Amino acid sequence: MDTSKKKIWILDDDKSIRWVLQKALEKNNYNVLAFGNTNEAINHFNHDMPDLIISDIKMPGESGLQFLEKVKVKFPNIPVIIMTAFSDLDSAIDSYSHGAYEYLPKPFDIDNAIRVINSAFKDNTEDLNEIESSNKIIGTSKVMQDVFKQIGKLSKSDASILITGESGTGKELIAKAIHDNSLRKDKPFIALNSAAIPKDLLESELFGYEKGAFTGANVSKKGYFEEAENGTLFLDEIADMPIDLQSKLLRVLNDGSFQKLGSSSVIKANVKIIAATHQNLQEKIKNQTFREDLFHRLNVITIDLPPLRERENDIVLLAKFFLSQSAKELKTSSKYLNEETQDYFRKLNWTGNIRQLRNICHWLTVMSPGKEIGVSDLPGELLKENIYNKSSGNWEELLGGLIINDLANDVPNIFDLYIQKLENILIKQTLEICKGKKILAAKKLGIGRNTITRKIKDLDI
Repeated sequence: MDTSKKKIWILDDDKSIRWVLQKALEKNNYNVLAFGNTNEAINHFNHDMPDLIISDIKMPGESGLQFLEKVKVKFPNIPVIIMTAFSDLDSAIDSYSHGAYEYLPKPFDIDNAIRVINSAFKDNTEDLNEIESSNKIIGTSKVMQDVFKQIGKLSKSDASILITGESGTGKELIAKAIHDNSLRKDKPFIALNSAAIPKDLLESELFGYEKGAFTGANVSKKGYFEEAENGTLFLDEIADMPIDLQSKLLRVLNDGSFQKLGSSSVIKANVKIIAATHQNLQEKIKNQTFREDLFHRLNVITIDLPPLRERENDIVLLAKFFLSQSAKELKTSSKYLNEETQDYFRKLNWTGNIRQLRNICHWLTVMSPGKEIGVSDLPGELLKENIYNKSSGNWEELLGGLIINDLANDVPNIFDLYIQKLENILIKQTLEICKGKKILAAKKLGIGRNTITRKIKDLDI
């Protein structure tokens, strides 16, 4: 693409950011002007016009979002890319709702920034309608920033959405965020967990029933589809829905109508569907326990939520939030993780994901004796976990993990045990390298010949 005539304006009060971006863009044949605040850029509009603007959100005086709003009113076709170090859902949503083309959380990869800028000149994008967010989904990691962007871009879409991810990753929270930032935000958000309702009751819960439809149906009842009219119906654990009910759901998705149990009347359904599962639907299709046509009908747009272990930068941030939240609920002062515990948390596997972290933080708020939470204050289930099963390559961390595990299991005489283990490994490995020559091995180890002879005997090597 010929970029030599494209003009880009950079707005950031950080001189180093402006310099790095300007040099990178000029290297890619863009014509670049840099400004330290929005007033400088607004004044420049009197005699020049950019093809694209890159602006920081937080600057002295007028914010990047206020500037973005002004630009979009007067020059709606100029794409604006927003940069921010405040990487949360609200920042992403605010950027898109004010008409931003894209959102770059700081620190950003310069190559990725160039790709975004290049794509802005290729795409013909429509302005987004204004939306608001009351959600505080926390996440500074790149994987969560990608999720935030998807939520922002889905604000006007009524297409079915499938959210996938392990149990405890926050699928319902994301579904609610999508609803709250959609054109249906003032209408109901109804959630149904397919795994939590007995299979023989699930159909009546979904579609409702008329009085006398079955034994015990003494009154008519609305189903979830009627309750969610004009709003959003969130079908959690969709993989657990019985195969015969999947057929009925598919019919509703195809023609937008359904019948209550015991009724011949057809009811029109104006409902946005968001489904979620932690299971592999492709495997379920192979096993003929999930309909392939329903999968394709639901899978118009997919959001794949990352497990917590892939969000290392978010773990401590989330822990702080949950500790504060638990303290408020229990009307007590908030506790904090010391640096050792923070590091320990980052290395845990968190098989229960965010749900497990939230529960652990609540337990610590109740059970930890002091305000500072050390590793020894953690519940046994975390201390017994081998957190060093990831190949870190750091022998001190590996040894530290083994010691923590043995301490948690009350292994006796741990000092003598580890000293003996270390000596055993040192002497065995050195003898192997020296092909059994004790004098050479002693020299490499820095000990005397008599010492190594005695150690070999004592350690039964």
